[in-house]
Parts: sequence; C-alpha cells; structure tokens
Amino acid sequence: MNTTILSEYWPLFAGAAVMTLKISFWGILASMIVGILCALVRWFRIPVLKEITGFYIELSRNTPLLVQLFFLYFGLPKMGIRFSGEMTAIIGTAFLGGSYMAEAIRSGLEAVPEIQRESAESLGMSGLQTLRYVILPEAFSISLPAITANILFLIKETSVVSGIAVPDLMYTAKDLIGNDYNTTEALFVLVVWYLIILVPVDLLARYAEKRMRYGQ
Repeated sequence: MNTTILSEYWPLFAGAAVMTLKISFWGILASMIVGILCALVRWFRIPVLKEITGFYIELSRNTPLLVQLFFLYFGLPKMGIRFSGEMTAIIGTAFLGGSYMAEAIRSGLEAVPEIQRESAESLGMSGLQTLRYVILPEAFSISLPAITANILFLIKETSVVSGIAVPDLMYTAKDLIGNDYNTTEALFVLVVWYLIILVPVDLLARYAEKRMRYGQ
C-alpha cells in the first residue's frame, strides 16, 4: 500500500464523491415522489392507472439498472430523445427506485388499521384531511425501515452509472486502475469513500427509526 499514491488519489475521489452524492440525492428525491404517487394509485385502486403502475413496477424491479441506463442513454437518441450522462443517471435511479418506494409505501398504507380512517371521519375530517393527517403519517412510520433500506440500496446502485461514462466513484476507480495499475490503492480509497457516504446515512436512518418507534 503506497501512501503517496493514496494522497494523490484522494482529491480525485473527492470530486467523484460529489457526483455520486448529486445523482443519489436527486434520484432518491424523484423516486420518493414517484413511489408515493404509484402507491396511492394502487391503494385507491384507480382503474387503468392501477394497471399502468403495476406494469411499471414489474418492469422496473425485474430489469437490471444497467440495462435501463443503456436504453435511456443509447436507445432513446434513436428516437430523437437525448439526455446527458448525469441526467440519465438521475432518471435511471428514479425509475428503479420509484418502484421499490411504491411497494414499501403501499405496504405501509395497507397496514394502517381501518379504525383510524373511521375515527378521522367521525371527527368530521374530509377524505383529503384523513389522508394527509392520519393515513400518510402512519403509513410512513410503518414503512420507514423499508424506505431507508431502499435509500441505502439506491446509493450503492449508483456505482452502475459508470457504465455510461458518468464520472462517479466507480468510474474514477476503474479509470485510475486502467491508467496506473494501482489496483489496491484505488480500491481502498473507493471503499473508504463509500463508507464515508453510507455510514452516516445508515446511522441517521437508524436514529429516525428509533425516534419513530419512540413516538409510536
């Protein structure tokens, strides 16, 4: 292990970590929005839309992220639709993550006791108020462990975006290994940077789950 090489690689990986965090943040945010909408459609059993969201969830969960990225980055330009590598990575992360978030939130919605809705209606709440103030908060509380697991999963899945030449952590590691053949040093710094990103997220998720259990 050459410490000089480690010190040279560190700032290169720091820049790549910013890209990984950027893709992760926007991809996870978009996947949460998609997940909530799809979960509500399936929970309310809205005709036609329920079938469409079901097809999307099955398609997303049963195809590899790399294949989805290749389709977005190389396939869509054949139809005149072009995205930058960074935007493709965000869309791909949101497309994959939205399906997992949808199932996690839907399971939370279905786990809310029916008596909660009936109690809210007996207090004079409208359907929208019941959903906003009673059902959704409880559903998120129930599905929080699954949501946090999906967040960690999606951050790790961003390593696949190196396949479309997005300069994230994995791309930087492969580039340095290919140029300098310092495999041990490059992989060591790669692991350290993923730990720097993922460990705080994991600890924050555990804290949120603990606080949620305390609140319950």
